[in-house]
Amino acid sequence: VQLVESGGGLVQPGGSLRLSCAASGFTFSNYVMRWYRQVPGKERGLVAHITSDGGRTNYADSVKGRFTISRDNAKNTVYLQMNSLKPEDTAIYYCQGYTLWGQGTQVTVSS
Repeated sequence: VQLVESGGGLVQPGGSLRLSCAASGFTFSNYVMRWYRQVPGKERGLVAHITSDGGRTNYADSVKGRFTISRDNAKNTVYLQMNSLKPEDTAIYYCQGYTLWGQGTQVTVSS
């Protein structure tokens, strides 16, 4: 029973990354999924969430229009497409769903 993120890395300002979170051990299609991010010394904050059927999404104001959350229930995976990245998007990104948290993936936006 776990969530495993991937896709983080170093990208220049204005660039893009796609994060993935693969779920196992629970009925993925029954649960809302969320992406959070955390900078050292600050609280973990909600970035985006998506309903169980993918029909509704919501975003933090700071990422609206730049990030897109999506899911593939056949693959038990949730995604976070991040475009027009800014240095202030630098953080560890975590997916969350059911009672689980992933281990986190580092995203660094820097020239």
